[in-house]
Amino acid sequence: MDLYSIQINSLQGKPIDLSDYQGKKILFVNVASECGFTKQYKALQKLYEDYNDQLMVIGVPCNQFGRQEPGSADDIENFCSLNYGVTFLITEKIDVKGADQHPLYQWLTKKKLNKMKNSNVKWNFQKYLVDENGSLIDYYYSITKPNSRKITKHLNLQ
Repeated sequence: MDLYSIQINSLQGKPIDLSDYQGKKILFVNVASECGFTKQYKALQKLYEDYNDQLMVIGVPCNQFGRQEPGSADDIENFCSLNYGVTFLITEKIDVKGADQHPLYQWLTKKKLNKMKNSNVKWNFQKYLVDENGSLIDYYYSITKPNSRKITKHLNLQ
C-alpha cells in the first residue's frame, strides 16, 4: 500500500485523491477544536499560504485525545473557517490510533508500510511530513510549531 492509494474523505464527505498532491510535500496534522494547541491552526494556515506552491497541509480531525474534537463536520468546518480562516484541506473525523485506526494513520505510523519509521500519535496536532513522491520524511510532536525550522528546512529547498 502506498500513500496515494489510501482512501479518505473530506470534511464534506467527498473522496480525496491524495495522488492529486503528488509532486508536493504533504503535512498531515491531527487537529482538534478544543485543544491547547488549537491556536496552531493560524500558523498552519500561514505555512500553507507561504508554501502552497510546494506544500499541501491536510488537517485530520480526531476526537481520541481528551475528547477535544466533539463537533460534527459542520461544527468543525465553521470553527476552522470563522476562527482561523482555514483554507487548507480538512478531512473527515477519524481515529489516528487504536483498533479503528484509519489506514492513513496506519501508513504514517507503521514502518512496515511507510518504510521509514514507527511512531505513535501522542496528542492532537502531531505532524507528519511526506515528500513529493509520497515517502515519509519525519514526524513532529504537538509542541513543534508549524513554522518551526524542523519543518521549514524541508520546504526551502527549491
